[in-house]
Amino acid sequence: MNYNGIIQEKNIFLRNLEFADCTEKYANWLNDEEINKYLETRFTVQSIEIIKIFVTDINNSTDSYLFGIFVDTQHIGNIKIGPIHPIYKFADISYFIGDKEYWGKGYTTIAIKLITEFGFNTIGLNRIQAGVHGSNIGSQKVLEKCGYKKEAILRKKIYYGCNDNKVWDDHLYFGILKDEFKLL
Repeated sequence: MNYNGIIQEKNIFLRNLEFADCTEKYANWLNDEEINKYLETRFTVQSIEIIKIFVTDINNSTDSYLFGIFVDTQHIGNIKIGPIHPIYKFADISYFIGDKEYWGKGYTTIAIKLITEFGFNTIGLNRIQAGVHGSNIGSQKVLEKCGYKKEAILRKKIYYGCNDNKVWDDHLYFGILKDEFKLL
């Protein structure tokens, strides 16, 4: 789905991705083993054409929003909310910072807070959740910093790595409710 605005805090903003954002740099992020370690895209070589199809599909969907994370004018990663359950009013979020220069500087925290506020105040959700690899400590910390609570551990459900290098990992679920977010 498209959102015709910009979600912003300071010099960090989220906006719908466009074809112009589907660059070689973006494809390289998704093909970098360090960046894609926990991303589902790691199972397929990514190209600009594949990314354009993905962006088009999400922008045309009726239940998901895909935003680029920008610092000033620099595209540094993405954040998605959806699919949105129309009856129970919940959705998942997923995110990554592709530009390693921006790792560990708080941009993911701001992006998650912005998308969470968007989910509750613009979409009208009651709950937002995220699935995380058990070994992805950074993602767990940022979710907790944003008020999400660890709600479930599904043991050895998923893996990172590929082919002969797979390492089975726990799948953790984090969630936040609208009335909890108001307290932040």
